[in-house]
Amino acid sequence: MINRLWFALMILGICVAGINGKIDLVPEIIFSAAEQAVSIAIGLVSIMTFWLGIMKIIEESGLINILISILRPVASFLFPGIPGNHPAMSAILMNMSANILGMGNAATPFGLKAMEKMQELNNKKDTASYDMCTFLALNTSSITLVPATVIALRSATGSSNPTEIIGPTIVATFVSTVVAISFDRFFRLYKSWKGGASQ
Repeated sequence: MINRLWFALMILGICVAGINGKIDLVPEIIFSAAEQAVSIAIGLVSIMTFWLGIMKIIEESGLINILISILRPVASFLFPGIPGNHPAMSAILMNMSANILGMGNAATPFGLKAMEKMQELNNKKDTASYDMCTFLALNTSSITLVPATVIALRSATGSSNPTEIIGPTIVATFVSTVVAISFDRFFRLYKSWKGGASQ
C-alpha cells in the first residue's frame, strides 16, 4: 500500500511538472534528492554510532535493570492477564525500557517476542487479547526520554541545536501515552460492560 502511494505521488509530481512546463527540472531534482539522501545516510552513521554507544553504556551500567524494576509494577497493572514470571512480561519490560531510552531498534525484537508469547496465552487465536491491544497502544505511543533517531536526523540535516527536541518529545510522548492507556481502559470497560449486558 505504501509503495503504491509513493508511486502515485511520483507520477503526480511528474504530471504537475509537465503541465507547468517544467518537465526538464525532474531529472535534476531526482539526482539532487538522491545525492542529498546519500549525504544524510552517511552523516547518520557517526551520529547513530555515538547514540548507540551511549545506550550500550546505559545497558552495561545496569541502569536498564533499574528501569525494569521501576516499570514492573506498572506493567503488572497494565497487563493483568499476564503472570509476573511469564516470558511475555519479561519481553514487555525490555520493550518498554528500550522505547523509553529511545532504543527503537532494540525495542522491535522485544516487541515481536512479547506478542508471540502473549499469543500463547491467548484463548482466541484469531482475535487479539486485551493485553495484546494494550501492548500495541503502549508500544505505539511510548514515553521517550531520549529520541536518539530524531536527534540524529536533525543533526544530519544541519540543525543548529538537534537536542532541543528532547523536551517537546517527553511532553508529547507522555500525553500520547496517557491518551492511549485511557482509551484502552475505556474500551476494556466498555467491552466488559457490553459482554455482561448481553448475558
